[in-house]
Amino acid sequence: MAKNKHRHERERQERQSAEERAAMGAAAAAAELEAEEKAEETAESTEADSGAETAEDRQSSAAQAEIEALNDRLKRTLAEFENFRKRSEREKAQMFDLGAKSVLEKFLPVIDNFERSVAQVPESEDSGIKAYAEGMDMIYRQLLKNLKEAGVEAIDAKGKPFDPAYHNAVMHEDNEALGENVVSEELQKGYLYKDSVLRHSMVKVAN
Repeated sequence: MAKNKHRHERERQERQSAEERAAMGAAAAAAELEAEEKAEETAESTEADSGAETAEDRQSSAAQAEIEALNDRLKRTLAEFENFRKRSEREKAQMFDLGAKSVLEKFLPVIDNFERSVAQVPESEDSGIKAYAEGMDMIYRQLLKNLKEAGVEAIDAKGKPFDPAYHNAVMHEDNEALGENVVSEELQKGYLYKDSVLRHSMVKVAN
């Protein structure tokens, strides 16, 4: 009997040990399965975050590219506007100068006549003639002063080397006192308007 009792006890212990081992194995398998599920969830979450970051990066890059394109377009528009403004101002100034030259050219014969009139006034002690001569001279000087303020100046020709850009040679003479191709006499004054020729000087040139 005692032997049977010991045998039953041993068999019970062996069954209990097998059950415990089975339970421990099941627990280990469950823990491993749970760990795998957590790892998969972590990987999926990481991939989702990575995907979200990538989409956000793409959106940010697209926005930055659009901003740069708009800035470039704005700079080009401003540059074109500045060029248009400068071109308009240039054209306006050129049109003004053309109009001014056209008007000023009409005053040159008046200046010529004043010079001839002043040159023809005889020297006299007569108070009336002297007053007339002084009045003509004052008007002539005032006219020249106003023309100078408008940008008109006489061309200095006599004694200067002949320059077709400023002089119009209508006569030649032999003059050993002057060098060759030098203006010996000014027959009609020439004038400049802002460094451009308003009228060429009519001159006699020494050979």
